[in-house]
Amino acid sequence: MKKGIIALVVVVIVLVGFVVFIQNVNVNRLGAQQYYVQITQDGKKMEDKSDSGQKYVYYEYTLKGFDSNGKEKDLTFTAGKELRKNAYLRIYVKGNEVSSYQEVQASELPEQAKQKLEGAGK
Repeated sequence: MKKGIIALVVVVIVLVGFVVFIQNVNVNRLGAQQYYVQITQDGKKMEDKSDSGQKYVYYEYTLKGFDSNGKEKDLTFTAGKELRKNAYLRIYVKGNEVSSYQEVQASELPEQAKQKLEGAGK
């Protein structure tokens, strides 16, 4: 009986831990390379239709990104809205595809990437 209760408690703890992990971790960012970009131009407005026929609009961006060592890579990604000009983004790349992004402050940029981005803006 005691072993059954202990096993049940362990299973519940594992399940709760899994739920907390899934809610707080973006799996699109796991194992991805990180690059940094600055939004310097308007996104290209794109329109498409869903399978149900509903129109939706998104914006495509193609920018030069830099990793923490200053290595350059051309990145193309989409956003559901126009992104704020001059904003810095951390771009997550898996293979050759952008899997996710998030806005960061200039103070969060690695030094090498920051220098390259400042030089590219001139």
